[in-house]
Amino acid sequence: MAINIIPIETPTLGDRSYLATDGETAFVVDPQRDIDRMLDLAASRGVMIRHVFETHIHNDYVTGGLALARATGAAYHVNAEDPVRFEHSPVRDGDVIEIGPRMRVRVVATPGHTHTHLSYVLESGGETVAVFTGGSLLYGSTGRPDLLGPDHTDALAHAQYRTAQKLASDLPDGTEVYPTHGFGSFCSSTQSDASASTIGRERKINPVLTQDEREYVETLLAGLGAYPAYYAHMAPLNAEGPDAPDLSEPHRADAAELRRRLEAGEWVVDLRSRKAFAAGHLGGSFNFGLDGAFSTYLGWLIPWGTPVSLLAETPDEIAEAQRELVRIGIDRPASAVTGDLSTWTGGEPLHEVGLAGFAELGAVRHHRPVVVLDVRRDQEWEESHLPGAVHIPLHELLSRMEEVPDGEVWTHCASGYRAAIAGSFLSAAGRRVVVIDDDFANAGRSGLEVTG
Repeated sequence: MAINIIPIETPTLGDRSYLATDGETAFVVDPQRDIDRMLDLAASRGVMIRHVFETHIHNDYVTGGLALARATGAAYHVNAEDPVRFEHSPVRDGDVIEIGPRMRVRVVATPGHTHTHLSYVLESGGETVAVFTGGSLLYGSTGRPDLLGPDHTDALAHAQYRTAQKLASDLPDGTEVYPTHGFGSFCSSTQSDASASTIGRERKINPVLTQDEREYVETLLAGLGAYPAYYAHMAPLNAEGPDAPDLSEPHRADAAELRRRLEAGEWVVDLRSRKAFAAGHLGGSFNFGLDGAFSTYLGWLIPWGTPVSLLAETPDEIAEAQRELVRIGIDRPASAVTGDLSTWTGGEPLHEVGLAGFAELGAVRHHRPVVVLDVRRDQEWEESHLPGAVHIPLHELLSRMEEVPDGEVWTHCASGYRAAIAGSFLSAAGRRVVVIDDDFANAGRSGLEVTG
């Protein structure tokens, strides 16, 4: 019977988890917090999950490994050197775990993304089938080595190089590569559009396998940018051993309660699209649409521990947002409201922001002065930007609001999502705002000067 490896994707965080099965027995690698997806997959396949493997103590999400192991009775394999505070099955480099009669997993130490990172080589019938590389060898890239702080970055970058070289030399070219990161996660040093790969393919295209060590390390370190602030909270939560999440319906608030929460400095988050938010919204609320990287940016920007209330048109949208938030350790919304705008505002006047494209920016600049606020990250700004624009990366905006000059503010990013978040911050602060809902590539096409 063939071995099947089925990914479960979490595109909003840029990660994958895996279930591998021989048709009867299964094991799981790096499960996300919402374990019901993995349980449903195993049930649909008619297989029992007997083992759960963790490649590393994750920095970009809260793991579901312990909860899944408890729910299924599976052995939970974590590096013996990781200082975790829960019952588990410790594993070390060179260990072999027999998983039924047709599968075995060999543990390989692959430091680089973290000091204690492990990869897992799947063997069946005497053949090497696949390697689960977590945050180590990715598609056309590697995991970033700077998440443990600057004191560790250089050593981990060199370790990452040696790790990848060892995997490439020890494993056959046909070995399928299954990373956890690299699909948009900030844990990856660069991103790739590939959806599958092998050791042989990586030998040809991955910089860690085509460059010498010095060139690889210098290039890697030069390309590292900012990463979400909530990452600092993930490893401690994972070391404690997270429980299964509570995804039950949150407390329902009325308009008066929402106003009290806003006045108390809590966050009230509007999950609608930027177009809907621009047309009318509750004054003081922030726009993090479910149509973008909602949890990544909310987790990045919110002062950790601030209560969050969610506004949406339907209960299903609230449930979707809850699922996204538990993956990054924001376990329970303080409250939620659904329905139309009148339910949220209690009859108060709606607030609005403008919505436009780069062509409109070019036209308006001929008639009146406006402040152009670029909220892209530093690397994006350095590649190209509009002369005269004020540059404040979105993740720094709340602490640098006083740097935004007086006047009407036109916010832009690469496509509109981050600009809308910035626009909602400014609107809540009483500023007149226009959000540029447009691709930055259209700036030059619209006749605006672009430099870089």
